[in-house]
Amino acid sequence: MQKTSDINVVETRALPSPAALLNELPKTEAQAEFVAKARSEIHRLIFTDDKRFLLIIGPCSIHDVAAGRDYARRLAALSCEVSDRIVIVMRVYFEKPRTTVGWKGLVMDPHLDGSHDIAAGLRLGRTFLRDLIDLGLPTATEFLDPITPQYVADLVCWGAIGARTTESQTHRQMASGLSMPLGFKNGTDGSITTAINAIKAAGQPQTFLGINMDGASSAIVTRGNPNCHVVLRGGATGPNYSSTHIAQTEELLAKANLPKSILVDCSHDNSAKKPELQPDVMRQLLAQITAGNRSIMGAMVESNLSAGSQPFPQPKANLRYGVSITDACIDWPTTETMVREIHTSLAPLFP
Repeated sequence: MQKTSDINVVETRALPSPAALLNELPKTEAQAEFVAKARSEIHRLIFTDDKRFLLIIGPCSIHDVAAGRDYARRLAALSCEVSDRIVIVMRVYFEKPRTTVGWKGLVMDPHLDGSHDIAAGLRLGRTFLRDLIDLGLPTATEFLDPITPQYVADLVCWGAIGARTTESQTHRQMASGLSMPLGFKNGTDGSITTAINAIKAAGQPQTFLGINMDGASSAIVTRGNPNCHVVLRGGATGPNYSSTHIAQTEELLAKANLPKSILVDCSHDNSAKKPELQPDVMRQLLAQITAGNRSIMGAMVESNLSAGSQPFPQPKANLRYGVSITDACIDWPTTETMVREIHTSLAPLFP
């Protein structure tokens, strides 16, 4: 018989079921309580009049877990210093969307050698999330592959749907079943309406194809996720964090009967893809907040131990410690200075 399927498939590798991996690397009761508490706290920052600032900060992606833990320890200590005015959540991005080709993240290629040992990547990612929670750091990640959440989402405190996938029906459906507050980024073209439509879709009950905890193909039925909000990251036409852009976004949210709750990504097109400009973007956001704006509830920043980025692929032995292999980041001293500046700037809101 003429073959008509799997013509371009070279290999199919079995993975552990989500239930098997969660049994192998379970969360403790204390970790579960921490995640639930962090999600509730983030919800308050997004949807109530809590004046604290939500700061989602960390490496563009995690490729070296030792460096990631080093960064996390520093961030946890800094977080304790500023927790009265800032709630810090660490970026723990394991999946990276690629415009064409390239390294797709720790889950997909944990050994950084093209072997794509996804089972090892899932174990490594889950272990890293548990380590951060034990440090007292809430976790944030972007959900890209619709299967991955079954393996790690129980350890994620805040989630994101990226600019490339906000318009995707698959990702809107997936978001409707996720259990944490979640931000939809505006489209790469700058369209905020795309993100608003995504929020509305994710807030509704959905039924879609997925896998259950045993790994069996299933029809997933959700109740909808009511904890979604918009993330402004700029677009093809330039930045979109000015007071004019914020006012326009507020108007669009009001027309859609959605809360006026906006998180601004200081990276990407909002900083012209120049990481060193992120603190300047932050200062302009703080100026709007101290002038009376109440819709800007937080920001996102790409930060690492050392500044910039390094080309990849290259031999792992040649990689510089604490330097991104995806988007360029600000370094730790700049991060520390910026966080303390945020804390000082917010003082008038906390008499």
